[in-house]
Amino acid sequence: MGGHENGEVASRSVCNSFASFLENVPPNEFDEVMFDCALSFAFDELDRQDDCPDQTKKMGTTLAFLYLNEQQALMAHIGDSRIYHFRKNGKGQVDIIYKSSDHSLVSELLNAGVITEEEAIVHPKRNVITRCIQPNMERRCRAEVHTEQDVKEGDRFFLCSDGITESLTDLQLCAIAAENDSDEAMINAIRKVCEAHSHDNFSAWLVTVTEGNQSM
Repeated sequence: MGGHENGEVASRSVCNSFASFLENVPPNEFDEVMFDCALSFAFDELDRQDDCPDQTKKMGTTLAFLYLNEQQALMAHIGDSRIYHFRKNGKGQVDIIYKSSDHSLVSELLNAGVITEEEAIVHPKRNVITRCIQPNMERRCRAEVHTEQDVKEGDRFFLCSDGITESLTDLQLCAIAAENDSDEAMINAIRKVCEAHSHDNFSAWLVTVTEGNQSM
């Protein structure tokens, strides 16, 4: 989180906590209830690492989470790190099957009709988020969870930080995905744009499905 100390410590702790928790969970038993348990475990671990409980600007991180098993894709997010589910259609174009909604001030203003999409891009408070993961919070933020049973071979899941979404629109991301069949080519095309235009951290994971959901 920008403007806060040790954001890299918070993000590493949350990632390691989820990894540790998931080691003991059979893949096809993972569901929303299990996710909530994993998130609570991550919060607990972060609380233990808080050396300055009275500090105003605590370390913190956003979350973009994807879990794939034979039944579904479970996606969860906190903050303005985003999740996309892409699928190429019969016309050679790419459709967005799912896109997470940012937990941010600008997103709330946009949804309320107070500002336009064009105004949102340049809004002076576009980096203000309304949910995050921080230690020793009086009230822990909940994740927004989405499950998708329709997962097909060739689908792509793209998890990214706000440094990417500030440089690329949804239409541009879809165009890049349609033009680049290999994961490496798609990532390189996105990196090239972000290196030229992003003023923030641009991190991403691209996950391509090689075998569709067995229940479909």
